[in-house]
Amino acid sequence: MPQFIFAYHGGKTPETPEEGAKVMDAWKTWMGGMGDALVVPGNPVGMSKTVQHSGVEDNGGANPLSGYSVVEALDIDAACKMANGCPMVANGDGSVEVAEIIEM
Repeated sequence: MPQFIFAYHGGKTPETPEEGAKVMDAWKTWMGGMGDALVVPGNPVGMSKTVQHSGVEDNGGANPLSGYSVVEALDIDAACKMANGCPMVANGDGSVEVAEIIEM
């Protein structure tokens, strides 16, 4: 079955421990609902750097990566349907970029 990477963009750091617990519960519920389709739960990531021929930028670009996961789905439409349930998408404070992982 094809695998897809979910590249998370946006989101915000919880301001209180209670808010943090609520956010973590939402992520656990969403990820748990994917069952065996969730191949690599992934992790949040720190600020990225953009490497180009002209040099290295420290700003992470216009829409910095904030985390990733890998899922299995029948096709990209099914993967997008799964990504639609992401807490960042549901809350409106982030997005999920979905791309098929091409085996070489």
